[in-house]
Amino acid sequence: MEPDVTTPAPPQRARRHDPGRRDRIVDACLDVIAEHGVAGTSHRRVATAADVPLGSMTYHFAGMDELLHEAFGRFARDAAAQFERRMVEARTPEDAVQAVTTLITHDVFATQRDLVLSHELYTLAARDPAYRTLTNDWMRRSRDALGRHFSAATCRVLDAFIEGMTIHRALDTEPHDDVDVLGAVRRLTGVTPPGVP
Repeated sequence: MEPDVTTPAPPQRARRHDPGRRDRIVDACLDVIAEHGVAGTSHRRVATAADVPLGSMTYHFAGMDELLHEAFGRFARDAAAQFERRMVEARTPEDAVQAVTTLITHDVFATQRDLVLSHELYTLAARDPAYRTLTNDWMRRSRDALGRHFSAATCRVLDAFIEGMTIHRALDTEPHDDVDVLGAVRRLTGVTPPGVP
């Protein structure tokens, strides 16, 4: 009678516990877009940037469009939140004028990454109404934040000015003077410097 020799089963690999994986993929997607544009963003590039298996992409997202929409949604919400924080901190009309000036001169498009991501989102929104909901929500939140200090009509004009001026400042090759921005914000809002009647 032959001895009963049982071959031990190979040890099972422990599943990697990675609760932040989905968020990491979204953040990595924004990094890839900033470097390669939407056209150059692929599941493989995002997976590599996030340091996750390629299969994780289809596990967490139905397709590239879902991932792009979530990534741009996060970017737009973060940008709107920064805008809101700046305006909430303003206590007087003068504070609000200074806050808007700082948004233009320092906050919006503070980095090349922000500039590229914003323009990639604008391009998608121009073609696809699904992305326009993201930009419309971003604009609504910006106007609501401005509305703490200014009339609805002023908010619409001021929001458009902030958008246009930040783009010009980001892309212009000439130096900029922050005093010019402050003067324009004063003219649009009608808020005069302290001590000026």
